[in-house]
Amino acid sequence: MLRAFSNFALGTFSKPLLKSVPYRNINTIALCRYFSKQTIKVPSMGESITEGAVQSWVKKVGDYVNMDEIVVVIESDKLSQEIRSPVAGEIVEQLAKEGDDIPVGADLFIVDTDKVKSESAAKAEKPKEQAKEQPKEQPKEQPKVVAKEEAKPPTKEQPKTEKKPEAPVVTKPKVEAPKVTGERTETRERMSKMRKKIAERLKGAQNTYALLSTFQECDMSRAMELRNIYKDDFLKKHGVKLGFMSFFVKAATHALLHSPVANAVIDGDEIVYKNYVDISVAVSTPNGLVVPVLRNCEQKSFADIEKEIARFANLARDNKLALEDMQGGSFTISNGGIYGSMLGTPIINPPQTSILGMHSIENRAVVKGDQIVARPIMYLALTYDHRLLDGKDAVLFLRSIKMAVEEPTRILLDL
Repeated sequence: MLRAFSNFALGTFSKPLLKSVPYRNINTIALCRYFSKQTIKVPSMGESITEGAVQSWVKKVGDYVNMDEIVVVIESDKLSQEIRSPVAGEIVEQLAKEGDDIPVGADLFIVDTDKVKSESAAKAEKPKEQAKEQPKEQPKEQPKVVAKEEAKPPTKEQPKTEKKPEAPVVTKPKVEAPKVTGERTETRERMSKMRKKIAERLKGAQNTYALLSTFQECDMSRAMELRNIYKDDFLKKHGVKLGFMSFFVKAATHALLHSPVANAVIDGDEIVYKNYVDISVAVSTPNGLVVPVLRNCEQKSFADIEKEIARFANLARDNKLALEDMQGGSFTISNGGIYGSMLGTPIINPPQTSILGMHSIENRAVVKGDQIVARPIMYLALTYDHRLLDGKDAVLFLRSIKMAVEEPTRILLDL
């Protein structure tokens, strides 16, 4: 018995046993198939975001997806995020429908990595790629000339360019109010996460803050004169247009540095004074109003501000603003004048203390010296939290912004 055991341990019976068992039995195949399916979860979208809603599925069940390819768009209360597949394979199951609320960390979809791209799909993609490479047909009258041009090697003046496959374009549904037709019917649609969050924050500000507004008339003559004189040189040197927003951002920064209480916030029973100036600039998007933040405005030039605003505008238009771009901020500027607003009282962006409302520029009759003259006037509105800012401080703060815009050299001379 001991001899038989030692023979078994030394491998005497190993060959017959291996012959009787196939290399990949049914259980092994099932195990490999099980591990080939990967469940993709909802990724973290920010510290304060706990759930989102499925906005649209870019890929459907049965579609092959490449690694890092967009599969689904999830909308949170602050932004829309494109969820990409970390693996390549075929989507075998969607675990949420469009419009469903889904928490962070929940299962979202399943990818079978054992599936490869079908030959029919690969063949279907080849004509598309060839069509992209040759978008224009050459004229039939000159076939020989075309052939010679194609055969020419690339010169130094015209380097050879390799066309990369274009990234898939994600079409996000644009929320539009239905047209009024006169029929006795009603249309209901679900409120987006972002719109619900905006409503909650604005109503919360009204319920919590002691809101009060003060106004000023701002003569835009000097700012318009400087802009007209230097706009071409500014564009040539910095590659960005000179707008009026940079004048107001610099003027607000100048005023905030001289009025620390306007740059402070209330946190419970404490007042937090910030040693830097971060200004939020309200930008309108199809899904709602977003407020990306210009960081350290005290260190930025007019060109830096204009470049940053242009960058945020492009990101907001493409719905690609990150959550980090909208966090923080000690002061907000909202420009309703671009839509033709004459006057309005903006609501504070919590937890900030004040917000500046810009409005349209109109020629108005004003008194200069002893004469009545026409001047381009903009009405400015400052809404502030009266719990922290007294009326005197708020009026002087807004007046400082007005004077800096009316005469920008005050910023240069630190007056």
